[in-house]
Amino acid sequence: MQKCSKRIILGSGSPRRRELLGGLDVEFLVDTGNTFEESVPAGVAPEEVPVLMAQGKSHGFHRALEPDEVLITADTVVVLDGQVLGKPHSREQAVEMLHELSGKTHKVVSAVVFRTIDREKCVTDETMVHVSQLDEGEISLYIDRYKPFDKAGGYGVQEWLGYAAIGHIEGSFYNVMGLPVHLVYGLLKEFGCI
Repeated sequence: MQKCSKRIILGSGSPRRRELLGGLDVEFLVDTGNTFEESVPAGVAPEEVPVLMAQGKSHGFHRALEPDEVLITADTVVVLDGQVLGKPHSREQAVEMLHELSGKTHKVVSAVVFRTIDREKCVTDETMVHVSQLDEGEISLYIDRYKPFDKAGGYGVQEWLGYAAIGHIEGSFYNVMGLPVHLVYGLLKEFGCI
């Protein structure tokens, strides 16, 4: 683990984000205390949604930051045909989303916010993902076995669906998992964390 003069806080409960930030070999703690209510104002462009959500999570952090702390918040959305696909709230929604994604290329957009008591910076990343044609049995198998209800677009690229049906990606694989770690690494350096 790389030692840092700052205390890094990951304001996310996502196990994938914890894994990806951990892959950068930095010490951090997870604190998900937040007062932010996620809702998107009408008329916001799909690519702006993760920016608003990541900023909202940052400013909704449950306490003031200390001088030696850096807070990291993030959000990821799946955009298909100009529409944001959120997290499915039921099996039926997950089935519907995977039918929509089947045989098409969609965009995954992530935003990451780094904030200290006197500085804030937001970066975004986009990845194009092509999903092969999926039949009803494949969709059912994936949803019933992996239960992707906490994942934007109803799938995890690191799970069976990614192995079996995603053969072409333009951009960062890790962005599709939920954290563009190459950009996070640059921000860690910029903010004096490594």
